[in-house]
Amino acid sequence: MFSFNLKYKDLNKFFDENGFKPDITIVLGSGLGKFAEKVKILHTFDCKDIPQYPPSTIIGHSGKIHYAEHSGKKLLLFQGRIHFYEGYELYQCLLPIHISKILNSKKVLLTNAAGGISSNLYPGALMLNSSFNGMQIKKELYKVLAPMSIYGINYLRNFPSKEFNDLIRKSAKQKEVDLQEGVYWYTKGPTYETPSEVKMVQKFGADAVGMSTVHEAMFAAYFGIPTAAISCITNFASGISAQKLSHSEVTETASLVEDKFTSLVKGIIENI
Repeated sequence: MFSFNLKYKDLNKFFDENGFKPDITIVLGSGLGKFAEKVKILHTFDCKDIPQYPPSTIIGHSGKIHYAEHSGKKLLLFQGRIHFYEGYELYQCLLPIHISKILNSKKVLLTNAAGGISSNLYPGALMLNSSFNGMQIKKELYKVLAPMSIYGINYLRNFPSKEFNDLIRKSAKQKEVDLQEGVYWYTKGPTYETPSEVKMVQKFGADAVGMSTVHEAMFAAYFGIPTAAISCITNFASGISAQKLSHSEVTETASLVEDKFTSLVKGIIENI
């Protein structure tokens, strides 16, 4: 496996010395960062002050890491993520999971903004990721995980975690949040998909499409950390509607579902 411990010796020491033991890691996707304002913040790190941690360059990702607390549970919050399409190496994009492993986080919840493909996934819907398609990123991910055998990758058997997904369904019911389910399809970006690309992935079973999450989830599963993901559908995927796609639409729609998203995630934390 790529030697994170050797490559990120200073970063490892930075987080080890803080001694925080989270019950759950939450990576907040585009436009969802305001969740950090809804819980008790114990300590905040600005990513630019963390040794070897790459800055986020995308609007809606503030580049902060928080130690936080809600309902007696300790949270490791990543207010913004590192995207492969920003020009970083894939191992850099996996640092939130690496840090989660350093701190022995018990669970990982990944969130993202995604384009809806299925007819029930309108802007503002929340979708539990029932499965993923990461064909576009597997070659790069294998380079990080090598020399792991590519045959019979057993750690993907519980990917995403069935037990964690069941807990999320329970939380949605308790909080009376309408939670859809579907397959998240990863694309590398940085451009949005063309209408013909969306038609293609739709035929192969995609319900929503986005540019993050899959490699993070696979890396967490490799470490044996129960992992789940929730997509905020912020727009129709290209070609599904006549509206032109923009990142501002993504962040604006995410802000409209802030209360629903906050209620669901708080419910998840309360139930772990």
